[in-house]
Amino acid sequence: MSASLKAGLARLIAAQVSLHACMTGFRMAAPLMALREGHSPVAVGMLLALFALAQVFLALPAGRYADRRGLKKPMLLAVGVATAGAALAVAFPVFGVLCVTALTCGGATGLAMIALQRHVGRLASNATELKQVFSWMAIGPSISNFIGPLAAGVLIDAEGFRAAYLLLALLPSLAWFWVRRVVEQAPVAPDERNTSGSSWNLLRDTAFRRLMLINWLLSSCWDVHTFLVPVIGHERHLSATVIGTILGAFALAATAVRLVMPWLAAHLREPVVIGSAMASTALLFAAYPFAHNAWAMGGLSVLLGVALGSVQPMIMSTLHQITPRHRHGEALGLRAMAINGSSVVMPMLFGSVGTLLGVAGVFWIVGGMVGLGCRLAWLLLREAGSATH
Repeated sequence: MSASLKAGLARLIAAQVSLHACMTGFRMAAPLMALREGHSPVAVGMLLALFALAQVFLALPAGRYADRRGLKKPMLLAVGVATAGAALAVAFPVFGVLCVTALTCGGATGLAMIALQRHVGRLASNATELKQVFSWMAIGPSISNFIGPLAAGVLIDAEGFRAAYLLLALLPSLAWFWVRRVVEQAPVAPDERNTSGSSWNLLRDTAFRRLMLINWLLSSCWDVHTFLVPVIGHERHLSATVIGTILGAFALAATAVRLVMPWLAAHLREPVVIGSAMASTALLFAAYPFAHNAWAMGGLSVLLGVALGSVQPMIMSTLHQITPRHRHGEALGLRAMAINGSSVVMPMLFGSVGTLLGVAGVFWIVGGMVGLGCRLAWLLLREAGSATH
């Protein structure tokens, strides 16, 4: 990558971290405040779901808006909405207002992520650069998942919830600081926008449908692991610290593999990486119920982090290659809608299936689905090779 591309990418990653850290900080602090005030676990679960729920309904409009307006206008709107929602929590730190904050911060972050991903995809000049830029961008959420909750937790202990909310409310403005000097790209021409039709007709393309199904399967695996490790750890009589360490090892492994991928991008083929990750995930899920101690679970968690961490940059690169250039925002919106819809619905489904079949049954069912889905990746190799977009 050129020096100018690296510098521009660094600014975009910093903007991504600033907005995303605001949401992740609230996602930790708001439920904690609700629990301390005596609200039920059901109410707290509803509060958490609101962070993803807004993105389910706003993803497609956000994608089309990004196609029409580019980067800066969606980012400015996202910064304004996130700041306003966070400021409400500072002024009125009560449960009902926190629900509004969850909706606004979640929706604003979703809009910003789609606009940033669309812009980054247009910076790349070839398939190798696509894999490189999306590998770097994938590191951003890992950083913000660390910074947001940590900063909020430290301030809550030191000064209380209002001080933490105030800090989080200031973070979105940093995102605008980083993107305000970014050179905007030409918007989609009106005649292209008017002839595109419904966003849903993107699903008529076989390669795009396969990619969305692969994306949903692997996103579900991420949710399964996050949801079930505490459950299986409790069954194995592991402490909260050990369970947290196992999940932390997964996150660190996912981040580490993304740090390495930019240097390997020229030697990686997207469908091969995706197919290998799916096969590895299926095997690791099959083995997870047989891990009876922390070391075994930790080892499986690290391997799973490597497998699932390698997937997002490859999916993003493939999406930009098989989708018409003037519809990248819409395609990203469909992807975001599927991921966030899964995050809202799947934990409830996992809980119901786990009650009937046990934790092992959930691991084996999801692992089996991913294993069967491996064929989609190899079919995608042929489809991507013949794409003309």
